Amino acid sequence: MQETRSQAGFASLHVGHVHGASAVLGCRSRTPVSLLTPRARGASVWAYTSSFGGGMVAGDSVTVEIQIDRSAVCFLGSQASNKVYRNPHGLPCSHSLRANIGADALLVLAPDPVQCFTDSNYEQRQIFQLATSANLVLVDWFTAGRMARGERWCFRRYYSRNAVVRDEKKILIDAIALSNDSLPLTNRFRSGRFNCIATAILIGPALQSFATELLATIARDPISPQGEVLSSASPLKEGAILRIAGPSIEAVGHALSRLLQFVPQLLKDDPWVRKW
Repeated sequence: MQETRSQAGFASLHVGHVHGASAVLGCRSRTPVSLLTPRARGASVWAYTSSFGGGMVAGDSVTVEIQIDRSAVCFLGSQASNKVYRNPHGLPCSHSLRANIGADALLVLAPDPVQCFTDSNYEQRQIFQLATSANLVLVDWFTAGRMARGERWCFRRYYSRNAVVRDEKKILIDAIALSNDSLPLTNRFRSGRFNCIATAILIGPALQSFATELLATIARDPISPQGEVLSSASPLKEGAILRIAGPSIEAVGHALSRLLQFVPQLLKDDPWVRKW
């Protein structure tokens, strides 16, 4: 009988608005995920997910629950990229997140990218429940793998699904599914020359002016098929969705920070100033 390692991790974060400031009201976690709150009170709460092994191994599953109360502001990132390690037995790793965002509140969810190693199998499902005037900035991105070791688009399967619900009505579902089952991901008609792909979603009344500016910026940028980084943006009923493809994490990260330059204004500090 083959031995397998399977761990169910759990993390929860509760952020409220207390005496004019955002503050952590509750925080707990269970291995293999850890939740750190270096800025537990202020104009915005800053929290980071982490893992004791640096990533996920075969069979690991993680569930994250987030509650952002009325008028609170929270940034949730990660200490490093979420590595999904080699999985010779084909056991899937999974991540699920559910966030409830209150009226006039803001959640900026911007972890580092997912990095799937050779033969790994990863599935991610995230759902965001928004009150009438709640706001969300979501960055969801992934890389080709350990390119320095020659592992480029060698994972078995990658799946990510984001759903946004406002007042019990789904206003956005965005999903990406990639596998090497038929046409290799390295084919020029699939990943081509790109090694990092990102999606950013802006939804909410406090973000509409920024979404309009983002759409205008993308429309002004010249389109070059041979450009290092390619970006596109589409309007949503309550915001915009941005997609970026580039040759590296650094190149895509720079593009994200440039196009989402309003985020530091909302958080009253810059979460990316020391990253790229």
